[in-house]
Amino acid sequence: MPHDRVHARPPHDPENWRVGTITALAERDGHAVFTVRPEGNQDGAASATVEPVELVVTLAVRDLVLRRLDADEPVGARVWFREHGGG
Repeated sequence: MPHDRVHARPPHDPENWRVGTITALAERDGHAVFTVRPEGNQDGAASATVEPVELVVTLAVRDLVLRRLDADEPVGARVWFREHGGG
């Protein structure tokens, strides 16, 4: 299964990543699912009009991201992500 990618800190190549805010975190079929609202899109649409995306990652990646977040609560935290079709 190709997993999506999530970073709690800015990546070394930020031009290849999107930025968003975590709106929910869940588990499904042994994987972690981050729901993220992107900060706009490639067409320049505002965040409020962009649909949230679900990012499927391993539980180990989820744990790493949560440890690296500056916030105590992941909902509302800013992350960098790339979709690879882990859904």
